[in-house]
Amino acid sequence: MLEKFFYRFLRKSWSVQWWFQRLLPQPSFVVCLAVATTAGLNTDQTLAYQIAAFLMALMIVAIAGSRFVRIRVTVERILPRFGSVGIPLKYRVIIHNPTNKPQAGLKLFENIKNPSPSFRAFQDHLNTFPKRAFADVILAVKQWFWLLDRRQLATIKAIAIPPIPPHSNIEVTLTLNPLHRGSLHLTGYTLAVADPIGLFHRLKTRALPQTLWLLPRRYNVPPISLPGTRRYQSGGVAFASSVGDSEEFRALREYRAGDPLRKIHWKSWAKTGKPIVKEEQDEFFVRHALILDTFLDAPYSEKLEEAIAVAASFACEFETKEALLDLMFVGAEAYCFTAGRGVGNTDQILEILASVQPCRDRQFDYLSPVVMERSSLLSGCICIFLEWDNSRKKLIQYLQKIQIPLMVYVLCDRPLMVAPEEQIFQPLQLGQIQEDLLPS
Repeated sequence: MLEKFFYRFLRKSWSVQWWFQRLLPQPSFVVCLAVATTAGLNTDQTLAYQIAAFLMALMIVAIAGSRFVRIRVTVERILPRFGSVGIPLKYRVIIHNPTNKPQAGLKLFENIKNPSPSFRAFQDHLNTFPKRAFADVILAVKQWFWLLDRRQLATIKAIAIPPIPPHSNIEVTLTLNPLHRGSLHLTGYTLAVADPIGLFHRLKTRALPQTLWLLPRRYNVPPISLPGTRRYQSGGVAFASSVGDSEEFRALREYRAGDPLRKIHWKSWAKTGKPIVKEEQDEFFVRHALILDTFLDAPYSEKLEEAIAVAASFACEFETKEALLDLMFVGAEAYCFTAGRGVGNTDQILEILASVQPCRDRQFDYLSPVVMERSSLLSGCICIFLEWDNSRKKLIQYLQKIQIPLMVYVLCDRPLMVAPEEQIFQPLQLGQIQEDLLPS
């Protein structure tokens, strides 16, 4: 019971801070009022008492004056579908004044979904530390703010709106600063206008839900040099397009036992009275795999975030018009998403990477059979691992044995000590990922 009370207190503290940021155009005034009120509690200190009373009277007048201010405008937000971590995103907002009076002194705040974690998520995170959750209050508070910072996907600075003439529109530009990957939910907006004294805001909050995908950070990566050959694709690719040996028509022949029904040429059957099938050329494509290691014990990890960023960087470098790209990773289950040649595009791969979560209940051996099963289709592999151990080494040795070209990267928080004969990967140390990807 006490744990839930403490959690609710922390969650409410975020809501109080959110409202104070919007209600008070002059936060320093409130600080002065609090100091003066504390000093003025002793009525023998006449000057402090008078200052506190005067400041309190000003605040009461400001709050009362704000009740007579009216906000009568509507807002339309023009938001792109994607943004990228580390790259400020500018977007347009149109404000319409439908009244007969000008609207001036307005300030626009964007409302982002409350980033507070659920009670269960907060407990799970604290349970990863040696000291259990709420037994250590300082740890709990510190980790609460760490989680808030991690779950705060973006910040949007409030903007002052120029005066809007009657029955007119005005367009303003806001800047969104993406901090972390994921799906950013904008719940609405808040318009604020100050009272005549300028100490208190009258607020108008309206719902305007929209979603924006924040894609992972990208690095400059080396050229993808995987000298693999085209491989036969059993069953073909349904939407094969312009490059490679696609499943093209070659000839008509009589039906043979075992021919699939989809290859029957119905018009020829109608003319000849005998089943006729289409003979087609087999499909051979260049097909690469992008293997992402997501196996972790913790719910959050900088190492995983950097691995996803590296994977996104390589995905952007692939020429998906000329080849197929399979993104393989494990979340709730083993996934394989294909892009290229009309099946999908890079944006879809990046959107998937933006939503990847760590796999905490399985080991790396769960992914290896998925890769091995598809190895006969692959022309090359890019592997991005979170550590280097026997299970990962076995997968790489298997792929080398069947002569699949490889690019292997291992994320690490300190230099890895590996025997020279086992140095078959490129280490990427946290804090210097870009330098390790493109060493000078």
